[in-house]
This record gives sequence, C-alpha cells and structure tokens, in this order.
Amino acid sequence: MPSSRAMVIFAVLAFGYFLSTVMRGVTGTLAPVLTQELSLSAGQLGLLAGVYFFGFAGMQLPLGRWLDRLGPRDVLMVLLVLAVGSCLAFAFAQGFWSLLFARFLGGIGVSACLMAPLTGYRTWFEPHTQLRSNAWMLMAGSFGLLFATVPVQWALPLIGWRMVFVGLAGLFLLAMLGVWWRVPVWHNRSSASAVKKTSFAEDYRFIWHHAYFWRLAPLALVNYGGVIAIQTLWAGPWMTRVAGYSPAQAANGLFAINLTTLIVFWLWGVVNPILTRRRISADRLIICGLPLSWMALMLISALGAHAGWWAFALFCGSATVISLSQPALGLTVPPHQAGRAMTAFNLLLFVGAFFWQWGIGGLIDVLKTQGWGETNAYRAVFGWVALCHVLAYAWFAYGTVRARRLRHL
Repeated sequence: MPSSRAMVIFAVLAFGYFLSTVMRGVTGTLAPVLTQELSLSAGQLGLLAGVYFFGFAGMQLPLGRWLDRLGPRDVLMVLLVLAVGSCLAFAFAQGFWSLLFARFLGGIGVSACLMAPLTGYRTWFEPHTQLRSNAWMLMAGSFGLLFATVPVQWALPLIGWRMVFVGLAGLFLLAMLGVWWRVPVWHNRSSASAVKKTSFAEDYRFIWHHAYFWRLAPLALVNYGGVIAIQTLWAGPWMTRVAGYSPAQAANGLFAINLTTLIVFWLWGVVNPILTRRRISADRLIICGLPLSWMALMLISALGAHAGWWAFALFCGSATVISLSQPALGLTVPPHQAGRAMTAFNLLLFVGAFFWQWGIGGLIDVLKTQGWGETNAYRAVFGWVALCHVLAYAWFAYGTVRARRLRHL
C-alpha cells in the first residue's frame, strides 16, 4: 500500500477512535454534574461509567468473527450508526436508567473503533509499522481523553452536557462517512471462507488453547482494565473528594494526566521500530517497565490527600507499556485470525474495566457504610487494586521466564 494512502486511512480510523475515547472519558469530567443532578452514589456513578465497558466487552467475540469475515470497513460503518444513536439517546435522557441504557448502547457502538483498524493494519502494514500504528492509534485515543477534560469543562457553562452529546453524535456521523469514503473493502478471501464454515465455538478454539494468550490474560483483565477504569473515571473523584480539588481543578488535572499518556504513546510510536530492529521484545519491555505503574498506585494509596494529578500521571504514563501486549498477541497468529485474537484480548480488557469501574465505587460505598471516612475508604480500595496488579504481573513474569527456559532446553 502506498504510504500516502496508508496515512489517509490511518487518519480516518484514528479520528473514529479519538471520538470513542471522548465518549469513554467524558463521564469523568461530567461526574460532579451528573452526581449533583441525579443524586448518584459512588456505586451508581461507577455503574453508569462502567456499563459502557459491559456493552463494549459483550461485542468482542462476535466482533472478531465479523472483522475476519467482513472486514474493518463494513463492520465499523454499521456499529458507528449505533454510536450516533447512543449519543442522541444520552443527550435526551431524562433519568438514571435511560442514561444507563444510552451508555450501554454507546459501548456497543464504538466497540470496533480500535479493533477494526488493528485488524486492517495486520493485513495492510508491515510488522514494524503495525507496532508504530498501534502506539499512535492509542495516542489518538489519548487525544480523545484529553478533549474530554478541559474542553468539555469549558463547554458545559456555554451549551450544557446534553448539547455536548449532540455535537458528539454529529462528529461520529462525520467519522462514518470518512470510513465509507476512504477505508478499503476487505479482500481477505481466505479469512472469509475460513470463518464462514466454522461454528462460533470452533472459531475461537485456537485462542482458548493459545499459551501466550493465557499468559497475557491476567494483565488484560486486571492491570490494563484497572488503568482504564482509574484514568477514565476514578482519578477525577479522587482529586475532588480526597485531594480537595475543585471540579475545574480536577478537569485540569485530568487534562494533564491524559496529556502525559498522549506524549508517552507518541514516544512508543517513535521507538517501537527501533526496538523491533534490535530484537527487544514486548515481553521484555513489559516485565521491566510495568512494575513502575503498580508502585505508583501504591504511592497514591500511601499519600492519600497529598496524591494529586501528578501521581496519576505517573501511574497512567508508566502503565502504557502494557499496550504493547495486544499487537504482540496479534503477531503470534496468522493474519486471518488476527481479528479474533485481538478481540478476545479486548474482551478481557473491557470486562476488567467494567468490573473495576463498578467495583471500586461499590467497595468505597461498603467501607463508608462500615464507618470508614471517605479518604480512608478511597486509600484502602486503591491499595487493594495495587495488590491485584502485582499478582497479575507476577503471573505474566513467571510464565514468560518459564517459557523462555523451556525454549532453551
């Protein structure tokens, strides 16, 4: 594929993923407004934010089959119609349950915004370009999380949160037109025939028996899902309810956190081809780099009210190394299986994000009913999350070292 055409395709797909992360992260900025208008508890706020991931996760296995059979273009266009509808439903919702439904529909609508591009890149691009494209897609996602903070906070007094979602619906419509106009029609015929003639269970049998997938599984479910849950929701309430930030200060803090991750993803895109040429594997980078993230989370728990945006920027920025795991998994399978492999990984990731977003709020509520102060409840729950991150990391590190030793026997 000529580089000029590849750049246009990347830009169109990156714009769609940018919008999906705006939708994902906007609840963190809107949390004070929605909590006040709807009198939400921490558990309800977590459920409202997390049900997005529930809808997202529920789509991953059928999505992988559709992507390998029908291709990124057709699947993405259909699902973006639901994204437009979900934004309009959220804008005109009148109560908690209607907001919850709109949020769930939104998770379904944007479920292909990253997986469709990565599936296409596995066929269209060279391996070293795939790693760079993955990093820069995530950078586009960080732009979306960035846009969901201070710009949304500025817009609220001018147009209100409902019109924010109307505008988002219009942008999703624009993204859908761009996909129709520029993204290639799928011509992976071997993939289509392979998927068409197998049952759903048979279609995913290869990944359920894939040793590397199961080595990565706890990282996806616990570490990756936990990072997304904290970055897109719980960093904001921590800053307002523990660190004493105002809503505007919290929005600025979220902006700084997401800017940090954006810069780090850009750097990953720059250095990944160099690391690949030097045969420095994703596994090695994860083992060496990921401990910094759970140590940062332990620091947040220990510092309590003294842990501001900078501590969360350290946590989220250092955790970006885990993003190397998904394209690394895709490169271990043939191109016609890449969609199913990466969506199976994504299923675990977003199931984890859903349960962490809901679970953190639920645990905070439980501790508060037992007489814990709000600050101590937050600190205890975040410390528990950090411990779970350590255990998942230990599983991956042990499995990687063991696999390496077996290869050398």
